[in-house]
Amino acid sequence: MRQIYLDYNATTPIAPSVIETMLPFFSSHYGNPSSSHAMGRAASEAIEDARCKIAGLIGCDRNEVVFTGCGTEANNLALKGVMLADGQARGHLIISAIEHPAISEPAKFLERMGCELTIVPCDENGVVRPADVEAAIRPNTRLISVMHANNEIGTIQPIREISEVCRSRNILLHSDASQSTGKIPVFVDYLDVDMLTIAGHKFYGPKGIGVLFVREGLGLESLLHGAGHEQGMRGGTENTPYIVGLGQAALLVSKSLDESVEKMTQLRDRLYEQLNSGIPGLRVNGFGAERLPNTLSVSFPEVTGDELLRRVPEICASTGAACHSGEVFGSSTLSSMGISDSQMAGTVRLSVGWTTSEEEIDRASNLLIDAWENLVSLI
Repeated sequence: MRQIYLDYNATTPIAPSVIETMLPFFSSHYGNPSSSHAMGRAASEAIEDARCKIAGLIGCDRNEVVFTGCGTEANNLALKGVMLADGQARGHLIISAIEHPAISEPAKFLERMGCELTIVPCDENGVVRPADVEAAIRPNTRLISVMHANNEIGTIQPIREISEVCRSRNILLHSDASQSTGKIPVFVDYLDVDMLTIAGHKFYGPKGIGVLFVREGLGLESLLHGAGHEQGMRGGTENTPYIVGLGQAALLVSKSLDESVEKMTQLRDRLYEQLNSGIPGLRVNGFGAERLPNTLSVSFPEVTGDELLRRVPEICASTGAACHSGEVFGSSTLSSMGISDSQMAGTVRLSVGWTTSEEEIDRASNLLIDAWENLVSLI
């Protein structure tokens, strides 16, 4: 049974050239990058080369790139680094209702520590309105964090417009770009953000490595105190092989972004057209908004996503809700959009990637349509 992988928003395979680039740093180039001898210098130079590649990908200065252990750590560093400055939990934090738990959970932690928290809603297409962000601002608002693109439905958020609100009030802005980096252009100066998160495994790099862009001049309270690595923002000996791999992934993305955007858009739309022609009442979540070129979130009528995917074990995809004992436990994103429990239960996220083929799209469409028809016939 050949697997059809349509879960690229969850993670991507490591590109072959990324693996090849990483291998020497597990064996011959294993020096500590903080050491002054030749092997240490080789590791340090490789890290700085990767830092330059990341800087080139997002359009920043190399000194504004801080390597972390993952995207979740980068998000935690951004939020806690601002809200716990000077060792005190204080001030007001704003996030959106569609954030990944890597933002919403540290935000709730900060609230328990004494910070004030406001969660702004989204519209029916899963887009955060700048006016709602502005209305939530208080005199003591210190930080606003809104993701660049939603991981579930792919909607792209108006970060540049939200930044204008922040600039007018002298408030810092962070954006989690884990899902958008590598799929669409992400430039920090265009978005006008103070901090931005990247996760390596979302664009053909290894798991266990991330980046926080930190605008020059912005000081953050460190999460990991140590020997002053990463400009004092992230203590701990650098993970040289994974940093090198992330740099190579950034280089690949920089060279192929326009071509991959076109290909993924065609594949996504091909998948939608075939499913839509075979399934009456199919709903596309976020259809009225700009979306990531690879992401298709659809609600299958009269069935649950879990039931549907169990019928097609060949397809690797994600559901929009979990069902236990007759209750639906859906995502905060879909709930915030006002989607009904039945639609939420029938939601499946299908996301394509570099290696997805038209043949796989056609086969997946036929399998899903057949599975849906069989389930509906049993009702």
